[in-house]
Amino acid sequence: MAILSSPPPSFTLFTAFRRFTVDEYHRMMDTGILNDEDKVELLEGYVVEKMPRNPPHDVVIQRLNKRLTRLNLVGWEVRVRSAITLPDSEPEPDLTVARGDDHTFANRHPGPPELGTLIEVADTTLARDRHDKGRIYARSQVAVYWIVNLVESQIEVYTNPSGSGAAAAYGTRTDFRAGDSVPLVLDGLAIARIAVDDVLG
Repeated sequence: MAILSSPPPSFTLFTAFRRFTVDEYHRMMDTGILNDEDKVELLEGYVVEKMPRNPPHDVVIQRLNKRLTRLNLVGWEVRVRSAITLPDSEPEPDLTVARGDDHTFANRHPGPPELGTLIEVADTTLARDRHDKGRIYARSQVAVYWIVNLVESQIEVYTNPSGSGAAAAYGTRTDFRAGDSVPLVLDGLAIARIAVDDVLG
């Protein structure tokens, strides 16, 4: 489904009439304007198409999900390709570590106070994940954001979000490559480490 307008320059592969609120986006789903067959998400008020996934992308998600689940994160839920609700967006990160359990989000999506770490796996979406989603997540004060960068074979960890509007950004970026281990930080504490080689093979 395509909805027409003038989205920001980085949103060049999709179109929209105008910006929508999160409530309007929910109503489009509730009334059937959007359905499960529409591969879209809401980013800064724009209904945008999600890129199709390829086998390398999917296998990395599977590897990460296995490793995160094996950690038995008490008080945290590992969610795969599930929506989160932010003030002007409802993206669907590849993986989310959210505060709660399998009952917490039975009737709603996690919001900013419940988001421990967000993870996007990026190849063709690398620019969008770095700039657009990075800005969106930083503006919502998501403390830790990972990009598993398949193009450059590294995991980029973004921390110290600040700013508002278009100026929102992460203050720190740390790149982890082959031989490194990435700390999983929740509530400011590194509770485990995940080897880059185990994720990127």
